[in-house]
Amino acid sequence: MDDVYDLYRRGMELLESGHSHQAAVPLSRARDLAPDKASIREALGRALFGAQRYHEAAEEFRSVIERAPTNDFALFCLGRCLQLLGRDSEARRPLALAACMAPERRDYRLYRDRARERAARAARAAGS
Repeated sequence: MDDVYDLYRRGMELLESGHSHQAAVPLSRARDLAPDKASIREALGRALFGAQRYHEAAEEFRSVIERAPTNDFALFCLGRCLQLLGRDSEARRPLALAACMAPERRDYRLYRDRARERAARAARAAGS
């Protein structure tokens, strides 16, 4: 049986070398062995995001936020997943929270503003 840390380390090496699809395999196994470890869930979320598996990535980032509600990176990533799933209205809250927690992060503010604009546009179109 694989050790959780070895699986995590192997997944992180793959993730850091740009192999998101492959990284998801050992990170998923590590998550299954240690479901309460936010660091594993965040890394798995990053791998799934990189593999364009946004729905699954969003679930991992939600899990991180449940354990660490002030994790601005997880909030930002959840918001980005929701945006890429076409759910801009839902993306506004986590993106706004991330931008408030880390006001120095220009990228957080940029995606927060995009979500606001797209959600407003969709609301206007629905009202037409």
